Order: sequence, then structure tokens, then C-alpha cells
Amino acid sequence: MAIRARASRSGTRARAVRVRVARVAGSEDLPLPSYATAGSAGLDLAAAVDGELVLEPGARALIPTGLSIALPAGYEAQVRPRSGLALRSGVLLPNAPGTIDADYRGEISVILMNAGHEPFTVRRGDRIAQLVVAPVARALLVEVASLAKTARGAGGFGHTGLASRGRAAGARRQPR
Repeated sequence: MAIRARASRSGTRARAVRVRVARVAGSEDLPLPSYATAGSAGLDLAAAVDGELVLEPGARALIPTGLSIALPAGYEAQVRPRSGLALRSGVLLPNAPGTIDADYRGEISVILMNAGHEPFTVRRGDRIAQLVVAPVARALLVEVASLAKTARGAGGFGHTGLASRGRAAGARRQPR
């Protein structure tokens, strides 16, 4: 595994991780994923559809990218949405982030969903998602009888900050 630290144009040090990329037959005309700017965290993924694919409102489709990758052990790739597609067209990744494990060697595909009100057309070469390569920490689960108490406790799904808005921590809303 080759990992190097290098300075970006902004002067910060970024870790470079060597990821092998193979094109699926028929995708040689598409660009390899690339970073749009020196500070970008994600590589842009392009659609490898034949011609055009129209996603009607509420529809989902599996979009091929024409690429397979080999990540080094200890890394994953996360397939994340493009914020511009979500804002302008309502196109989302319903399973975001999608995870690509280091031992997966199949073609990368992206699940797109049109949550907008108009049909959305995916064209060959369109940037449809981004790929972020990240280190993975393996968890060693240790079963215990109980867990240490914290101020938050079991509060979840919008729980943090409720006490500061006048509601007691842990208080539940009453049905209307």
C-alpha cells in the first residue's frame, strides 16, 4: 500500500492513497474520476449510461460508472451525493453514503433517486456522485452488562439542544 503525504496548493498536507482503477469494457471514452479543486474531498464519478436515461419523479435507477477499483486494505470508498444535483433537480442518493469495501472488485454503480417534481435526464459522462476514500477503523466489540452514563444518555434523533430551547433533556413530546 502506497500512502504519501503531499502539500496541496492551499499548503495543507493531504495523504495520497494509491487506488488501482480498471475500466469496464466500453467505458474508455469516459474520464477517470478526478478532484474538481485542490481542496476537494471527493472524486467526481461520471455516468456510463448508453445515451440517455430519464428518471421520472419518484423513480430510482442503478447508474453504472464504467469503473472498478482496488482499494488498499484498511480503506473504504464512500459514494456520496453531489449537492448541486440535490439542490437544482432533487436528485439524491437514497443510500448515501454508499460503501465500497476494500475487497469489492465489481463495477461501481450509483443509485440515483429523483425526489424532484420534473423528469431528470442522466446523460453519458454526467457527473452524478462523488467518491471519497477514507481509512477504516475495525471495531472490536466487547459485550458488557451496562454502559457508563453520559449527560446525553439515550436521547437521539434531534435530542441534542432541546434543553437549551426550554425543554428538559429527555422530555418527550405529547401527541396532539
